[in-house]
Amino acid sequence: MQTVLLNGQQITPSKVVCIGRNYVEHIAELNNEVPTEPVIFVKPNSAISTEIKTHAVDAIHYEAELSFIIENNQFIGAGIGLDLTKREVQSVLKSKSLPWERAKAFDASAVFSEFVAIDNKVESLSLVLLINDDIIQQANYELMIYKPAQIVAAVNEFMSFETHDILMTGTPKGVGKVNKGDRFTGQLYDQDTLLVTQTWTVL
Repeated sequence: MQTVLLNGQQITPSKVVCIGRNYVEHIAELNNEVPTEPVIFVKPNSAISTEIKTHAVDAIHYEAELSFIIENNQFIGAGIGLDLTKREVQSVLKSKSLPWERAKAFDASAVFSEFVAIDNKVESLSLVLLINDDIIQQANYELMIYKPAQIVAAVNEFMSFETHDILMTGTPKGVGKVNKGDRFTGQLYDQDTLLVTQTWTVL
């Protein structure tokens, strides 16, 4: 089973619950419709990784996301997540009204920084993604269509969060292709205080 770090301690999420189309400008850049309820999908534990990898055949796209560790439906940890996506595969699946697993749930498609403990307070958190030192994506609570507590409530209508499951809350505008050798740097802030920084070099 794959693990992540919360304050330096290994934990094992059973799954990663992901939200699509949660930022208006990202919806526009992919020419999607604004949802009337949260768009929810799941990545298995086997998708969790600490490395960003390219694929020999399919182009991989990055989506940086504010991510949370859940316990008793509360947010106990926050970190940086990268939802890696086979965009062309996803487009074909969407055109046929088929599920997204081949494009979203493949091995190493959920890349995470270390998580830090938080006291169920998420409103002041924000995320910045830099690629090769250029700011590419910025995410925060106010820009989300569905806020984290709303998402948890929606998920609980049909599926339970197990202890230490991860919630990825959607990506803002600025998604794009992963290129071998690119240097990704994620930064998680609580207002002006830097909580987590993580750098990956694409393999």
